Parts: sequence; structure tokens; C-alpha cells
Amino acid sequence: KSTIRSWPEIEGNPKIQSFAGYKVGMTHVEMVDYRKNSTTAGRNIMAAVTVVEVPPAKVIALRTYRETEDGLKVSFEKWADNLDKELYEVIPEAKKREEKKIPSDVSEVRVLLMLRPSLVTGVPKRVPDIFEARIGGSTIDARLKYAQEKLGKEIEFSDFSKAGNFVDVISVTKGKGFTGHVERFGVKLLPRKNRKHRRMIGTLGPWHPDWIRWQVPQAGQMGTHQRTQHNMRIIKYAKSQGADDINVKGGFVNYGLVRTNYVLIHGSVPGSVKRLIKFRDPARQKTPSVENLQISYISRESKQGD
Repeated sequence: KSTIRSWPEIEGNPKIQSFAGYKVGMTHVEMVDYRKNSTTAGRNIMAAVTVVEVPPAKVIALRTYRETEDGLKVSFEKWADNLDKELYEVIPEAKKREEKKIPSDVSEVRVLLMLRPSLVTGVPKRVPDIFEARIGGSTIDARLKYAQEKLGKEIEFSDFSKAGNFVDVISVTKGKGFTGHVERFGVKLLPRKNRKHRRMIGTLGPWHPDWIRWQVPQAGQMGTHQRTQHNMRIIKYAKSQGADDINVKGGFVNYGLVRTNYVLIHGSVPGSVKRLIKFRDPARQKTPSVENLQISYISRESKQGD
């Protein structure tokens, strides 16, 4: 499971800075090109999009952090009263602690969110996914008030972002296992008459330094690495119970049908189908968000390869 290691600072009212969903698959849409510097700006184009199912998430705990010499440390934690039974499959013992006051030296406010795969028929598991999300914007007191209001309640993707905005997508890539030099790094094949091997590198490096440097391409694990794709545009977000406007004929390959809320992300995102995909507020955004994206067609043709 991917982990969000850094959070950008935002302005405005307090809000949640992260959300998550399950990767469904890809399709294509016809829309007006929103990119001002594109050669097809303002014209209808076909664009590949990734479908991610984003069921509502439940806020199960509130955490505050304080700044120390060793980094952030948890200073306060409060769990919701109405915890679901599925949660105890992840946390065997209920975290019942004495009621304490929130300390005054709070430097960070976060919440624990729980996604229930049981709401998503395409993911064959019932154990919930738990992840931490930061509350950003405004002041610390406003963030605490926002988190306390949301504790024990459900939040949706619309509480995090909307269509036209950028997000950073964090996920674990597809696993390829142990692969060789050529497949892993794309190095050139050695000449046909090379001694012993062709699919290797010519040298491991010079005599001095007398160790193998980390830059030298070698065989090893490929895939199953956490990756962050910056500035991915949200094309559409829809609340749906049947999602008949997105399901393709025969269902998405290795997933099935979308039955809850979903988002369309412009382009491809890392990870295999059914994998947990995390979204975060963009850390490197330079171009502004887009209002009123115009989508005229969403392909619902079969992806079975017939």
C-alpha cells in the first residue's frame, strides 16, 4: 500500500487533502481541449482516461501532531464511537483511551479514513483499507473544528476536490518480478559475437572507485515500487448508484461493473486493476484549474478485445 510522505500547504477554508479509490481500468472520451498552449486548443479531441471508483470514506479517528527534534510526534488521538465491525479485522482491539484535552502545541491535524471494499463489487475483499489524511487550510483551530465535525461521519470525493482540478496520484506500480539489465534499464544489446552474454552491460565500472556504484544498471526487482505522478487532471466526478453512464459492455476487464461514485483522470495512473489509488493536493501545480470541462462522449464499448 502506498504512503503519502509529504503534504503541500494550501490556503482557504479547512479541508481534507487526500482521498483514495480503486483503479477500474481505462477508456476514452471526446472533449474540448482545455490546454491553452496545445495545437488543438478549443477543439474536440479524443483523450484516454483512467476510471477510479471512489466510494465514500468514513472518518474513524482524529490525530494531532506536535513538532519535535525528531520530527512530528502524535500528541492526541480520538476515535469515533460508532466504529464498524469490519474495522476490528484490521485493529483487533478497540482503542479506548481516557478522554484527554487537546494539547496547545498542535502543529498538524490529521484524520484516519476507512474505505470499505464491501461497497465495491469489483474488489473481492471485505477487510477495510485505512489511511491517514491531512487537514489543511486556514488556522490550526479551524482545522481542529473541521476534523471534530467530521469525526464518525462519511465524506466523499467532492469534499477533497472537483472536476478541472489537478491532483497528485500516488500508487504502487505493477510488479514485474526479477528482470535483467535490458528489460529493467533499456541498455543496448552487446554485439552478436560478444563472449558469453549479449543481454548484459559492457562493464561494471572503473577500477577506481573500487566498488560498484549505484548508477550501474544491473538485474533486480522491477515494478512494485511506489510512484507519484504529479499534476493529473480530474476530468469528471460523478455520484452514482448504478453508474450506467460509465460501465462498458461486458464490464471492465478483471474488474466488472462500477457501482458507486467514480472519477475520470486524464491519462494513465500507476498500478494494476483493483489496486488502491491515493490522491493528494498537487505539490507542484503551476497552471490554474479549469472550469466547465466540456465532455461530449464517453466510450462504453467493450474492452474485452472482441
